[in-house]
Amino acid sequence: MDIRGRNATLIIVMSIAINNLKGTVAAFALLVMYSTTGIAQQADLRDEAELLRQLAEASPEQAAGLDRQLQSLWSQSGSASADLLLERGREALDEGNVEAALDHLTALTDHAPDFAEGWHVRASVFFGLERFGMAAADLEHALALNPNNYEAIYGLGLIFEVLGQPEQAYDAYSRALAIHPHHEEVTNAVNRLKPQIAGKAL
Repeated sequence: MDIRGRNATLIIVMSIAINNLKGTVAAFALLVMYSTTGIAQQADLRDEAELLRQLAEASPEQAAGLDRQLQSLWSQSGSASADLLLERGREALDEGNVEAALDHLTALTDHAPDFAEGWHVRASVFFGLERFGMAAADLEHALALNPNNYEAIYGLGLIFEVLGQPEQAYDAYSRALAIHPHHEEVTNAVNRLKPQIAGKAL
């Protein structure tokens, strides 16, 4: 994924004190912090539905492009001021300034409470601070506004896994994979937990 190098600082922040899931936590950080620096075309819900339909049927190569389009679409609030707060929050996280990121993203959720991506990205800050209850609450809020955001669903799965709830984690990962069948990190998570879940079912 082409954003890994730009988010090295964030990976460190997100990985603190979660030694058994360092790689997974880093992947979550990278995914929620996916940066859309280009000018995205405006799209309506029908465009989103079509992108999601194509994603469900795509090859791995096609899925990468569709994923970028969806992330770009979901990062557009329709408000210049809200978009600026999101950009500043992401930049602060890239720089390792967690407090500034939290300030910007909280201002964003206050200013644009119906903008799902604001809640989604703020969840990454709480996750990095190991405030898992607040991270989960923000992800639930994001999913109430955008139930197709497989990255937010994946984030919930990570929280369940960190908290020692593998069944709930597996359910979340499976739900995300149903939307994005070629999501590498989610596929790895499903494969990681499948033997454990199968063993409990016996």
